[in-house]
Amino acid sequence: MPGAGLKVAEKAVAGVAGPAIQLVDLTKRYRANLAVAGVTMSVPRGEVFGFLGPNGAGKTTVVKLLLGLARPSLGQGAVLGEPLGSREARRRIGYLPELFRYQGWLEAREVLALHCELAGVPLRLRPGAIETALETAGLADRGRDRVETFSKGMQQRLGLAVALLGDPQLVLLDEPTSALDPVGRHDVRDIIRGLKQRGVAVFLNSHLLSEVEQVCDRVAVVDHGRVVAQGPLAELLAAPQVRIRCTGLGGESMAGLRRRWAFHQDGDWLSVAGIAAAEVPDLVAALVSAGARIHAVEPGQQTLEERFLQLVEQP
Repeated sequence: MPGAGLKVAEKAVAGVAGPAIQLVDLTKRYRANLAVAGVTMSVPRGEVFGFLGPNGAGKTTVVKLLLGLARPSLGQGAVLGEPLGSREARRRIGYLPELFRYQGWLEAREVLALHCELAGVPLRLRPGAIETALETAGLADRGRDRVETFSKGMQQRLGLAVALLGDPQLVLLDEPTSALDPVGRHDVRDIIRGLKQRGVAVFLNSHLLSEVEQVCDRVAVVDHGRVVAQGPLAELLAAPQVRIRCTGLGGESMAGLRRRWAFHQDGDWLSVAGIAAAEVPDLVAALVSAGARIHAVEPGQQTLEERFLQLVEQP
């Protein structure tokens, strides 16, 4: 019976001691547009989870479903042991959206006080929560300054401070370092690691793959609404690769070579993943036979960016 199956799934994804996020065949359709197509994934508490994908892949829709801003068409999900959209779960979630704006005439403390009220933080705890959030976000000396005096990077820090109010158990960060300088990015990485040490789950959506690579335990790559790969970073990047810098290859030559090897090309550099060391001389010989001049051959391991492009690149 369909109803019985849903109840079993609900029990599987709910539970206080369970994962921070559990999704089972989650699907969202907007009329003819299938935005999310059967996403299944789990995020344990105390883990930093990277959620990656090109624009239009369905990432924002998944975040809306997690926050209860949209309802799934099919499938099941739980956040912090509560059904998707549960008010109780939302009380324990911190969220930094990619695009946000606070009233310029408000002081930073006033912004935080307003969000304490919206989040239902008890009155007696609000002063301490505001001080902690300001200090953690690097704004301890800017609490009395108006938002209109803040740079874009400082406003990003204020948004992060808002997301940390109320001691959340799950923090959703959408492009948290996009407006920050290198020092700010370093600070955000430290904040994320500190959350992990406290047992807080962090769901990180970012286009800065180098940042994801430094802080995430596991990642999921989504494309056209489907998860095309997920797992620990070490496993996703485990395949050996070789990078070859060469010139002189034409389109016809590349087409012939691609029938045997899967290339990713970036300027004069060709990257081939999953190639055995014994096969590299054959690859170099084939490139030379096709008219290429070889300038460098570098063995190594894929970066997250290279693996990401390989997964979402259209044939």
